[in-house]
Amino acid sequence: MAYMLDAIDKHILEILQQDATIPNIELAEKVHLSPSPCSRRVKNLHEQGFIKRAVTLLEPDKVGLPVSVFIQVTLNHQVKKELQHFESTIGQWPEVMECYLMTGDFDYLLRVVVPNLHAYQEFLDKKLTELPGIDHIKSSFSLKQVRYHTELPLDQLLEK
Repeated sequence: MAYMLDAIDKHILEILQQDATIPNIELAEKVHLSPSPCSRRVKNLHEQGFIKRAVTLLEPDKVGLPVSVFIQVTLNHQVKKELQHFESTIGQWPEVMECYLMTGDFDYLLRVVVPNLHAYQEFLDKKLTELPGIDHIKSSFSLKQVRYHTELPLDQLLEK
């Protein structure tokens, strides 16, 4: 049976997306519940899989990773074995922040962070171009981050 969210659950999720470290007492006040029921709801949202995990977002410049590169990768063949090998290999590389299997002109879109252009060249030479089955790589460097947003819009949750 699917768990049905209500307006309080939605509000809890919105608040936790903005600040996962908010104390339960403060969260309870914001959603107009007492602490125990609020804590139970948060626990239930975890158990039901609505909350994947809580993380701390770091400032890339402050930790020495100011360069974001978006990489389009095209494979020679789009067979399951090659796709799985590519995905499992790049999943082990800490520079790869995001990877999406795409439709269209290329197979994968990656977002990679590195400290500088030299580090990116090394990433290309020693990792990405060493993978078998790659046909084409196209890199685009981000000049400026215009928007970075981690909160998912939740208005559709209560429209059912």
